[in-house]
Amino acid sequence: MFRQIVPVLLEHPGKAVIMTRFALIGYRCTGKSSVGKKLASRMGVPFFDSDMIIMDRAGTSIADIVATEGWRRFRKCEEEVIYDLASVEDAVIALGGGALDNARNRAVLERAQFRFVWLTADPETIMARMTADENTDRARPSLLNEKMEAETRRMLARREPVYRDAADLICNTSHKSIDSVVDKLYHDLFTKDISWQETHSEPSSK
Repeated sequence: MFRQIVPVLLEHPGKAVIMTRFALIGYRCTGKSSVGKKLASRMGVPFFDSDMIIMDRAGTSIADIVATEGWRRFRKCEEEVIYDLASVEDAVIALGGGALDNARNRAVLERAQFRFVWLTADPETIMARMTADENTDRARPSLLNEKMEAETRRMLARREPVYRDAADLICNTSHKSIDSVVDKLYHDLFTKDISWQETHSEPSSK
């Protein structure tokens, strides 16, 4: 599914400069960090992972933050990090799975003219990736204190409408390599729509 993305333009004498600001959204283990790093490298812009910044600032893991101070404290840290990220210029950023549950996070990024790229995956793929990832316990504490399958399906049902409403571009990463996802995103963002008009008009559905 693709919603046309109109580039953000800065006016300079005699030319318009395209700004590259993309925020990757989606549930855990849909590939935001892995894809984001390679996509940013391909675009020649910096990459930022909001969860990693939170852990760096706190000097501890997300699991420890939640265990000692609760999810509310983590979400406050997340909001502060996203506020700071909104001030960067060209960049690709990966957001935590629940970042857009906070409407202020979406609003601050939209004001900064970021475009949202929603990475999806089926529940089976997500659970297989979480099980295989040695960082899961450190970076992905339980959200509902339920078993993985029940929690994954419940949270996907809750969050997918939020992701869908925000998304400018949607890409399913199930059973796909990181490189193939990056190739598709790069093509969709910079090749398929190379005919984008130099305009400030709003994105339109296709």
